[in-house]
Amino acid sequence: MNIALIAHDGKKPEMVAFAMKNKALLSKTEIFATGTTGKHLEDSGLIVTRFLSGPIGGDAQIAAEVANGKIQAVIFFRDPLDKHPHEPDVNMLMRICDVHNIPLATNPATATLIIGGLTN
Repeated sequence: MNIALIAHDGKKPEMVAFAMKNKALLSKTEIFATGTTGKHLEDSGLIVTRFLSGPIGGDAQIAAEVANGKIQAVIFFRDPLDKHPHEPDVNMLMRICDVHNIPLATNPATATLIIGGLTN
């Protein structure tokens, strides 16, 4: 199973905490991430394939991997209270997940359900 982990700047600490809580399972998957999120995850001890930072194309790169069948789940902790110049890319990634029937979590509660499904 290949999983993408992405977080807006205000949600990166929450993503790292989530990843550490689920480190045993995530260590058995291949993790893909946008640039800065991936760096934080690597600093926490996970092995990550990093793409560009989200605002400069990383979200689009992950969407391409989803469309090509290389990513089977996306966990994207979005910050709904902040503006993001790359919002069109974020929307495109979410649309691609829907088109290809890929589980997409945009908050920790849903991410926990997806991770729980993987352990069963």
